[in-house]
Amino acid sequence: MKKITLHSKAFLSFLILSILLSGNDVFAQDKPVIDIGGALRFNYNYSSWKEGQKDRGGDFGYDMFRINARGEYKGIYLDAEYRLYSEGFGGGFLKQGWIGYRFNEKDEIQVGLNQVPFGIQQYNSHNWFFNLTYYFGLEDDHDMGVKYLHIDDTFEYNLAFYKNSEELQFGGTTESSPNRYSYDVVGRNKEVNQINGKLIYKFGDSIKNRLGVSAQYGGLYNLDTKKTGSHNGLALHYEMDYKNWNLKLQGMTINKNPENAAGQSREIIKMGAYGAPYEVAADFNIYTFAVAKSVPVNLGPISNLQFYNDFGYMDKKIDSFEDSFMNVTGVLISAGQLYTYIDYAAGYNHSWLGGNFVDDFSSGNPDAKWEARFNINLGYYF
Repeated sequence: MKKITLHSKAFLSFLILSILLSGNDVFAQDKPVIDIGGALRFNYNYSSWKEGQKDRGGDFGYDMFRINARGEYKGIYLDAEYRLYSEGFGGGFLKQGWIGYRFNEKDEIQVGLNQVPFGIQQYNSHNWFFNLTYYFGLEDDHDMGVKYLHIDDTFEYNLAFYKNSEELQFGGTTESSPNRYSYDVVGRNKEVNQINGKLIYKFGDSIKNRLGVSAQYGGLYNLDTKKTGSHNGLALHYEMDYKNWNLKLQGMTINKNPENAAGQSREIIKMGAYGAPYEVAADFNIYTFAVAKSVPVNLGPISNLQFYNDFGYMDKKIDSFEDSFMNVTGVLISAGQLYTYIDYAAGYNHSWLGGNFVDDFSSGNPDAKWEARFNINLGYYF
């Protein structure tokens, strides 16, 4: 309990300090600036494991509608995005929403639901499905807290404290809702008091390189035992841009140590997003490789084709658990404000690509086979 109290006081002190410093008028302006945008997306998919869908030749329907809001006044700005999915995918929820302040051209602070600084960002992938890291809250993850960012020509570093993941219920013993955009621990455990640090070294001229390391440590509060376990992660990552090529390499080691009630396995944790929770191995290593090449074209409204292949491998530390794999090959077609992803996504012991969904990412199935989904996502962004 003492550790939680100290973290809470540090969090409040950080908030108060950021508010006091916001009086600085280095980037002050006379009138507020407001920018509203968004997107409407539709999706077609044909899945190898859905016999009824195969008989129909696949399905085409609504994917998501979102609204983005950005504003700035007297140096204080906001960034928010609300998404509305179908009921089967969790309905409506806030993807991100934070208030920021720039101390100067290199340093800023963000308070609210912001992206956790861990691994390659903004995305560790090029395709519509993301990479395997996304399905464990390790890619484009957003939590509630305070983040400090520094960006210069040679180095980037982030320091952050997250009080918890998105809290939607605020009950004393209420489980975290799986109705969210990014994957977080749900069920009888809650993510609390997480610290993150990230450092990136940038070098090269014609070949631009980003070599980085990320670390995180936090608590897992159990609603049954009222004890706080822990979780930690370490990542080494590299990204390269050369002409029209982009390369992403990353390795992570993840460990979760929940203080579960007697009879509850500590080798498995429950995670959730899009309204659907599933089991994940508590301890694992994960390795990803992603490469893409952009080809400028002049085909009517089409101006660019980006071809890519994104691969992920989840190495579970329990020998009896079956490992998980994912590979996505595809192309992104850019035509004005219309962006179309055409993907062939294959998975082995992957909850969203065949299998039985519940335990593919935990114990898995040694008799599983590779399953695939052909997917076309059309999105108009405004």
